[in-house]
Amino acid sequence: MNNTASKNYRTLLLLVSIFLSLIANAQVGIGTVTPNASSVLDITSTTQGLLAPRMTTVQRNAITTPADGLIVYDTDLKAFYYYSSGSTSWLVVSSGINPRLNFKRIRSTDNLATVLATELTNGGGTKYLLNSNTLYEINGLVTFNFPIDINNAYVQGLDSNEDIILRTTGNIFEGATGGNIKNVTLRAATGSVFNLSGTAAQNLVFRDCVVANSASVGTISGFGLVFLSIIQFAGNTTGITYNNITQLLLSNMGWFSTNTGTYEKLTGTFTLVEKQGGFSQVEGTAIGFDVSTAGLAISGDAVLESVVFTGSNTAGYVKGYTTGSYTGFNFNNSWSVRAAGIPTETDASATADFSMDYAVGSGIGVSFTNGANPSNIVKVGSGTPSTTYSNLFRFSTDAANRLRYQGKKKRIFQIGGSISFQVPAAGTYIIYIAKNGTAISQYKIYGRGQVTNDIVVLPLNATTELVNNDYIEVFAQRYTGSNGDIIVPNMTITIE
Repeated sequence: MNNTASKNYRTLLLLVSIFLSLIANAQVGIGTVTPNASSVLDITSTTQGLLAPRMTTVQRNAITTPADGLIVYDTDLKAFYYYSSGSTSWLVVSSGINPRLNFKRIRSTDNLATVLATELTNGGGTKYLLNSNTLYEINGLVTFNFPIDINNAYVQGLDSNEDIILRTTGNIFEGATGGNIKNVTLRAATGSVFNLSGTAAQNLVFRDCVVANSASVGTISGFGLVFLSIIQFAGNTTGITYNNITQLLLSNMGWFSTNTGTYEKLTGTFTLVEKQGGFSQVEGTAIGFDVSTAGLAISGDAVLESVVFTGSNTAGYVKGYTTGSYTGFNFNNSWSVRAAGIPTETDASATADFSMDYAVGSGIGVSFTNGANPSNIVKVGSGTPSTTYSNLFRFSTDAANRLRYQGKKKRIFQIGGSISFQVPAAGTYIIYIAKNGTAISQYKIYGRGQVTNDIVVLPLNATTELVNNDYIEVFAQRYTGSNGDIIVPNMTITIE
């Protein structure tokens, strides 16, 4: 055998040996001669990496009958994807240590009948009944052909400008359960975004979203907690009605002038209502905030704070209570209101005054029933005096010369005024401010008539704390002098 033949023979033996070794060990090492025993392929390098197939989303979706576990890198979405035959879809390779198990992504290119097949079956073929505690990510513009029963799931996009839920006919969300909706735009072209009627055990959180170009924003009723935050409303024909909700929290709602109808309306019973921040641009015949429905009742606190009402239709900023409000104001005693464009209404602004004024030589008599001095203390004007009440806010009057506090918060009031009276004979008299029928002795003031029919004029001043339903009156007492009535032609009281 010549040298060339011998050399070729040795090379062939080496290749056969390597091949037989690979078959025997079922392992390949690249960059190492000792591949890990647990691997089929062991690639070792400190200067280079493994480059997987790279392709666009369209190219990835075009792969015919992908194998279960096939891996590619999506250059559009900048992420690794693997194919799951169990869900018949491509799934992103999670970078989290504990990736979410209850998760579905719904893309604009997806066939909902496939991606949400289980949800449609569970909804009886007429709605998508979502799986509770599952995150449904909206990716792009997704048109739903049936309404969504959120069923305590999470519906979320990444960018509300791009991630859109659209229904060309019918409502978007229906049912009796709550959930969480975030970072999406909602459009119900001919129906309502919400048609929800739940129970006090259900909560709904809706935040960082846009509601646009819908026939109606809809109705949310019966929930224990409804929390809406940072929502933009634009181009909607009719707004939203909140009904029978235990706790209603509205934060930074933006209602643009492109909306029509009534933006927000409250009906039924509530324990707590708080609307804070945001704005309502009210034009044409639109109504910004409607509390006029009979039977609206709030057992706890109601707050309208730092909301800006603007627009040419100033009369439509608020459609106020038909009963229980005060002249020139919109709300009843349950509310604390500090909002630009409408009157401030708080217990801190409570005020009232009354005046009793008779012609010279006449007035209302005040009789002291015992003959001793000092006499008994009696109310001034306990009959039917000619009295004018004005500027009543968070105060009412249910008896002659009485001002009753109707606010919900305890506060301190300043009381001022004056009284003039004619004495039957020379004598000294004491005038009191009284609270709940009892004279406040530290604020008594003395006045003396020198002769019969003398006129005494005294200032009235007091400071006192009032809680809901407390009332203020004026009392008088004879300290010295003869029996007989004093005649009061004039008295004024202001409390603030």
